[in-house]
Amino acid sequence: MSKRDYYELLGVSKGASADEIKKAYRQKVKALHPDRNKDNPDAEAQMKEVNEAHDILKDAEKKAAYDRFGHAAFDGGMGGGPRPGGAYGGGDFASAFSDVFDDLFGDMMGGRRGGGGGQRAMRGSDLRYNLRISLEEAFAGLQKTVQVPSAVECDTCHGTGAEGGAEPTACPTCDGMGKVRAQQGFFTVERTCPTCSGMGQIIKNPCNTCRGAGRVEKDRSLSVNIPAGVETGTRIRLAGEGEAGMRGGPSGDLYIFIEVAEHELFQRDGPQLYCRVPVSMTSAAMGGDIEVPTIDGGRSRVKVPAGSQSGRQMRLRGKGMPALRGGQTGDMFIELAVETPVNLTSKQKELLKEFEKLSEENNPESTGFFRKVKTFWDGMKS
Repeated sequence: MSKRDYYELLGVSKGASADEIKKAYRQKVKALHPDRNKDNPDAEAQMKEVNEAHDILKDAEKKAAYDRFGHAAFDGGMGGGPRPGGAYGGGDFASAFSDVFDDLFGDMMGGRRGGGGGQRAMRGSDLRYNLRISLEEAFAGLQKTVQVPSAVECDTCHGTGAEGGAEPTACPTCDGMGKVRAQQGFFTVERTCPTCSGMGQIIKNPCNTCRGAGRVEKDRSLSVNIPAGVETGTRIRLAGEGEAGMRGGPSGDLYIFIEVAEHELFQRDGPQLYCRVPVSMTSAAMGGDIEVPTIDGGRSRVKVPAGSQSGRQMRLRGKGMPALRGGQTGDMFIELAVETPVNLTSKQKELLKEFEKLSEENNPESTGFFRKVKTFWDGMKS
């Protein structure tokens, strides 16, 4: 029986691009998955044909030969076409899906398959640094120098890991892929290469300074700009200031996590500040002016209305924290805490008793409360 046209098998035209052929192949592999073809005894044979077609059409030279001579280009010794039982010709679903996954994720995981010893540069790790600052520093912003322990590029080998800066060679075990495959029944198991530990390369003469790692441990001093208005949890990213990459790869990033320490006078809620200010009983009763601190180190005078009670709040506009974004400034709220005098002298007690007798009509809140209590008790009796 004559073979079906490869383009027809994949469902593409003869002028299809490499990307179109790859996309069509993926769709065919998914459609022929064993879980979707339990009742199709021909699925495995169809998969074999699809693999064979893809193996020819994905290779530019084989595709050109097929376009010119058809199937005859790979019959009778004219070309090294797929052979039954090979990596592409045996209807091996596991191998086929592995090829699809390699196409999809190969670039993200360190390069395409079969790189043949290309540079396996690896990006360095990101670093985290916890920085604790005061509320005053968060208000004003600051320039802070931090000491960061990190892995930096080795100056001796310039990050290659090899003595004299020589280039690493392809690993002979995995041929530069960084992985080795083993067939276990129906499945193909892929493992990290034990010789190169997944790097795809080996170093014959490791650098004496870094022992082949391409980087060394070293503390660095970095100047960090902390903008005004930062809060606990604010994250500042310093691109390229993390650990150096392996084998000349790019450096990771450094993330500065801000923690703003609690303040002994102010409590913060976003851009708003709160300050609890004690006032004497007489000041609260008669009213008057008090002086309160502000976060910028200044002072503000606040007028306390006569008859103020504990918990009363007064707003000082624009005396809060600057917003990290937007350029606005929050407000400061003064909360009064009316203070009851303690350790009274005999004279003070006498005066307070006399004051209480004269103040029965000056306590509207307590008078109203006890009136409601009497009504409640009377209602319970009836």
